[in-house]
Amino acid sequence: MAEKVLGVLGGMGPLASAQFMVRLTLLTPAERDQEHIPTVLWSDPRVPDRTAARLGGGEDPLPALLRGLRGLEAAGCGAVAIPCNTAHGWFAPMQTATRLPILHIVEAAAADLRRQGVAPGPIGVMGTAATLAMGLYQEGLAGAGWDCLVPTSVEMARLVTPAIAEVKANRVTEAYAPLAEAARALAARGARAVVLGCTEIPLGIAAGPALPFPVVDTIDALARAAIGWARAPDSI
Repeated sequence: MAEKVLGVLGGMGPLASAQFMVRLTLLTPAERDQEHIPTVLWSDPRVPDRTAARLGGGEDPLPALLRGLRGLEAAGCGAVAIPCNTAHGWFAPMQTATRLPILHIVEAAAADLRRQGVAPGPIGVMGTAATLAMGLYQEGLAGAGWDCLVPTSVEMARLVTPAIAEVKANRVTEAYAPLAEAARALAARGARAVVLGCTEIPLGIAAGPALPFPVVDTIDALARAAIGWARAPDSI
């Protein structure tokens, strides 16, 4: 793995990026420093809000995302992980603009559903309003047989969106109750598992008791995908 340098395009938000680095380290099978994955974190919280850009006519984040990709290219990275679900709405132009493979967070989530043995059928997806409006998970998982249930507009406005904002403001513990309520509502509607499709959401869910059904932590899922890339013999 010493030849492979992972680039992390982060800052969206900063706490989620820091947690990605923690989970990447803890999930990597290593006995000493030199067995871990060389990583360059580009954490730029100045990237314009992705949800505002998609739903509210806000500033386009693509120029800032491409600036980060160029920085990671210059640093000698061999692949890029982006621990922000909504940023994957710009996946195609980002991948076109760089020679580096970008690990797709939806594909990572699908791999984690399979790892946990979640059979095709109804699953829940929680995320930002923009992630859900773009259908990143609804379209990305449909081909594998998973039918995505999403929170209602009332649940988004009352529970999910405010809880994401709490995590971004470093009030992580306050986010647990509303996020857990939204996840349980999806399970009550028939979801076999719930994908935490915003990288702030796993932080909030981790602040309280474990939920009584499978969840896909997309931070962990992306970290596992990055470890898979680093350990593959042909990915240098």
